[in-house]
This record gives sequence, structure tokens and C-alpha cells, in this order.
Amino acid sequence: MPTLFDLSNKEKRRVFAPLADKMRPKTLDEVVGQQDLVAPGAAFRTMIEAGIVPSMIFWGPPGTGKTTLARVVAEVSDMSFVQLSAVTSGVTEVRQTVREAENLLDFRGRRTILFIDEIHRFNKAQQDAFLPCVEDGTMILIGATTENPSFEVNSALLSRCKVFVLQRLEEKDLVALLERALKDPEKGFGKLKLQIEADLLSQIAQAADGDARMALNTLEYLVKTAVADKGSGTKKVTKDGLRVWLQRSHLLYDRQGEEHYNIISALHKSMRGSDADAALYWLGRMLEGGEDPLYVARRLVRFASEDIGLADPQALVQATAAYQASHYLGMPECNVILSQCVAYLARAKKSNALYEAYSAVKSDIQNLPNEPVPLHLRNAPTALMKELDYGKGYKYNPAFDHPVEQDYLPVKLKGRKYLK
Repeated sequence: MPTLFDLSNKEKRRVFAPLADKMRPKTLDEVVGQQDLVAPGAAFRTMIEAGIVPSMIFWGPPGTGKTTLARVVAEVSDMSFVQLSAVTSGVTEVRQTVREAENLLDFRGRRTILFIDEIHRFNKAQQDAFLPCVEDGTMILIGATTENPSFEVNSALLSRCKVFVLQRLEEKDLVALLERALKDPEKGFGKLKLQIEADLLSQIAQAADGDARMALNTLEYLVKTAVADKGSGTKKVTKDGLRVWLQRSHLLYDRQGEEHYNIISALHKSMRGSDADAALYWLGRMLEGGEDPLYVARRLVRFASEDIGLADPQALVQATAAYQASHYLGMPECNVILSQCVAYLARAKKSNALYEAYSAVKSDIQNLPNEPVPLHLRNAPTALMKELDYGKGYKYNPAFDHPVEQDYLPVKLKGRKYLK
């Protein structure tokens, strides 16, 4: 039996590679999930199998197969594959890779796929370095990002790439992937005697939340830490080990990324729709994900006037008090305070009359001339101003026992109704 000393460097790395890397698919048929892209007859698959490989961006959550799909595209297309990370690489590495791709194309007639992981971390100058080689077809650029490329990738580069969206894997897909790893004798655990507790794979898949890498890493931990029976040599993989592994210290929530805006939007729309349960859920997603509670509180203050306003003036009092209390206490104590406010706002009567009124005012101010203040509304602290009729004819409302007929808008806006 060969020892580690007998293996090549590549083989040694393969021995110590994590299960997720060992189980990486080599063909489109082996790819789990993403059927919109890889199913027989899908436009993406048809394009790749026909040898049509444009520069592209794979956009999706972690562990959905962005790197895997890029490697499979290179394999199917018989192209050289070079991978760089935006975290550790710079313009120098990119230009060196471009030169090597040019030499490979000139002397061997083989094109290169340059795969950039986390391409959104490259700045504008670094992204601009790709433009010439993408433009002239020297190499195919495939970028992977967890962030919305509309915001994070230069428009010049984005216009030259096709964007493909990858979705979180479903539970059944992850279970199938885990079963494949258990059965595979070369890359997985097919040679081991394992006894898997019922429903364990489903629980791993649920905890992985659509992330294939997390699911495989969890399975690998459970198998490697399971104790073998001295008599039979069988390892029992149980849920007890899963509970130890799944001490989740974070949720998939990026305070600076698109998920931040998606969830605050969901909270806002749930309250607007008077669904207190959904609003509380999205509030929890933000707070437990590490969001600044004062950011949430500020959004609630805005909501109290924008979506409720005069329908329930007490809403603004509740929101302001919730902000102050959250400022005093901080997390985690302020979670129930914000919950109270969110529930109140969700259940309150709704009116966007103030929002619509101010929008109409803003539109008039931006699109109409600046109308002068009517003379009778002007203050007259000096004799000259009085001579110019400042304040003349103004009716002091408290001095009258009956409603006062008086215009307050500029002459050209007389009769304008903003608040309806």
C-alpha cells in the first residue's frame, strides 16, 4: 500500500482536500440543482455543448456551484482553466495571466477561461484590466459573485458578459449530493462501514440552507468524528454530532450587500400589508444577523409617517419611543422593543396621504418657478417694508370668532390641493 511519501504533490493535495472539493462534478450531468441551466435542452447547456462560450458572470449565494460550473464549462469546452481570487490577486496577476493566455492561443491554438472568484471585490481599475482581453476574445472571463453585479461590476465589463443567476439548492438536491458522497468509493466514503441515523441527511440539508459546500463539510465532520464499533468496525453517524457541529454563529445576512436591502424591503412591505407575523420574522432575520438595531429603528420612524401618518398619529410616538429605548438598551434587550413597534405599525391603519402630499409639493417646487410670498403673508419689521405693503391685509386668525377667509399659497398656486 503506498504511503504519503510515495504520492506526487498533486495526489497529496487530493488526499487532504475537503470532501466538497473531492466531490466537485466533472460534467454537466453530475451538477446537482440549477436545472434551469444544466438540464438537457436548457439554453445554457445547449450553448456550452455547442462550443459557444461567452464571458459570463455567475451570481448566486455561497455553495451553489459557481466555481464548479466554471470548471465544468472549461472541461466541456476543452479550454485551459485559470482561477484567481479577487481577495488575493491584483492587476499584476491579471496581466500576467493575460500574457500567458495570449501565448497559449498563439502557439497551441487553445483558449483560456479566466475564472475570478468574488469578482465584486475587484475595484474599478482592476476590473478595467479585463476589458481588452474580453473585447478581443483572447480569453473567456467567468466571474463569480454573491453580490448583485448591477451594483458591483463595472458597466463596461458587465455589458460584455452574460449574467446567469444560480439559486440556493433545494433540500432534495442536497440529500442526493450527500448520498452520492456516502456511496462513492473513491472520492467519498463508499469504502467505510457507516450506519447513518434516520433523517440525518435531511437535517444536514436543512441546516445547510441551500449551500452544498456547507452540507458536505458537515457530513465530513460527522463521519470523521464518529467512533467506530470495536467489534464490527462500523461507524454510527448520529444527530448528536450534528447538534455540536451546528452551533451557528451567523446567518446569511450581509449588512452592506443586497441581502440587507432585500430584507429591509421585506420588513417594510410586510408592515404595509398589515402582516405582523411576517414583519416580526424579517425583523428577527435582521437583528439575529447582526444588523444595527438603530438602523431598523430609524426605518420604523420613517414608516410611521410615510405609511401611517394621520391615520394613526400615535404610530410616530411609538416609533420614536422605540428608537430612544433601543438607543438606551442596545441588543439583545431592545429586540422586544422593536418587536412591539413593528407589531403596532403592522396592525395600525394605513395612509400614505402625507407621503403623496409632500411628493406633489416637491414636484411643484422642482418644476415650477419659485413663486413670491404673497404680500399679506410677509413680515414687516421696518417702516420701508410697511410702505411696500408687507403684511397689509393679513387677518390674525385668533382675533376672529369665525373661520377666516384668507389665501396662503402663492397667487399662481391658488386652490392647489396637496393633502387629499
